[in-house]
Amino acid sequence: MTKLPKDLLDLLRSVDTPTVCNAIEVAQGKRGFNRFTRGTMVHTEPGAPATVGFARTAKISGLAPPTEPQDVIRARRMDYFRAMAGGDGPTVAVIEDVDFPNCIAGWWGEVHVAVHKGLGLNGAVTNGVVRDLDVIDDGFPVLAGSIGPSHGYVHVVEIGMPVNIMGMRLAENELIHADRHGAIVIPSEVVSTLKTAIETVVASEAIVLAPARAPNFDIKKLEQVWAEFEAART
Repeated sequence: MTKLPKDLLDLLRSVDTPTVCNAIEVAQGKRGFNRFTRGTMVHTEPGAPATVGFARTAKISGLAPPTEPQDVIRARRMDYFRAMAGGDGPTVAVIEDVDFPNCIAGWWGEVHVAVHKGLGLNGAVTNGVVRDLDVIDDGFPVLAGSIGPSHGYVHVVEIGMPVNIMGMRLAENELIHADRHGAIVIPSEVVSTLKTAIETVVASEAIVLAPARAPNFDIKKLEQVWAEFEAART
């Protein structure tokens, strides 16, 4: 785990996930970064700042009843909460539903959002189900694989292991960035140069965006700025 400087954390929260995805490629000096979620996901606070933090991981299931004794299931759930409350902040719950793509169990709803927010986490990312959209607390964005009404037989299966969220594989304590577009893993080796890389992305895009949004923009003006844009981007 790499501790985040406050200026970088504030910057990451202020920019969207596609910008950070581009910036990682700038920091790496090549295209092809692929540690991101696939497919369209549901975001409970699409206008909120990005969710940034170190992953607290677990796996759940809810399609069928658990086969273990209930006292084991209850004890594991409390162990899960203890694990979620651990780690150096900022932290994000990253929970794989092993029933995917047949998830039915709304682990994320009014109660669990309130509990995880109260424990100090900044949000959640899951391939599973979110519910209670009209009553869950603000300030704890959930990026989920689907919306549904039921909790099914939901129970914790494993705690603290690597997970797969919509094709994005990550281990506990890896740094993630998520918003309405999806989630990405930020490689630890780019953290030290990521602020500069984000600034480079924003500056290079401004080469085209400013003229394109100005009056009297046309193909000739585009031809004038596009070569400069191509040279500046990765």
